[in-house]
Amino acid sequence: MILIQCLTRFFACGVLLLLANCANPSATPKLDPSGKSINPQPPGTYAHFTAEPTYPKNHSVWKDESLLSRTDPSNSHLKINLSTQRGLLMNGEEVVIDYPICYGTKSHPTPPGIYPITEKIIAKSSNRYGKMYDAEGNLIDGDADASKDAIPEGSKFVGAPMRYWMRLTPDGVGHHIGYSASHGYICGPSGMIPTVFDKVKIGIIVMFA
Repeated sequence: MILIQCLTRFFACGVLLLLANCANPSATPKLDPSGKSINPQPPGTYAHFTAEPTYPKNHSVWKDESLLSRTDPSNSHLKINLSTQRGLLMNGEEVVIDYPICYGTKSHPTPPGIYPITEKIIAKSSNRYGKMYDAEGNLIDGDADASKDAIPEGSKFVGAPMRYWMRLTPDGVGHHIGYSASHGYICGPSGMIPTVFDKVKIGIIVMFA
């Protein structure tokens, strides 16, 4: 008798589980004719953007144009996600722009933490890192450190460009236009950093995680 009751309950649970799966078709990934997974989120939404299989390790940018028009230095802040290598311009708790970033290397790490922007300069060059040229204009060091490398007589040091510079730490970590891992700096695409620059103000909080 007990065995029959157990089998009856087992069968009933199996039926309920089957019905639940049928009632929730999203539990099973949808595939297109080629077998590729179909993004279930509404196209154009931030949920759709982040549900793409290539996210976050891609160079794509997402922005909410309507929210961007309502975002200004009085209501914005920045989040820098070092693990996903994404920068987020925020308006309150809403994402305005999501863009790719690159940051420091093992020898020049980017320190996580919470920092205020203390300086904004559109046309800035590094006074420490850059390139060194001889008197004839020939490149003699493509990764010079002016604080350590002696500049030969007649040679010239040219600081690396850091356009749309936003300083974050007293020792020189900042956010600016760039395309490769840097000396602790946080670099972003030229098509987005000027917009971010315009939408934030000195004193605004930037969170690194």
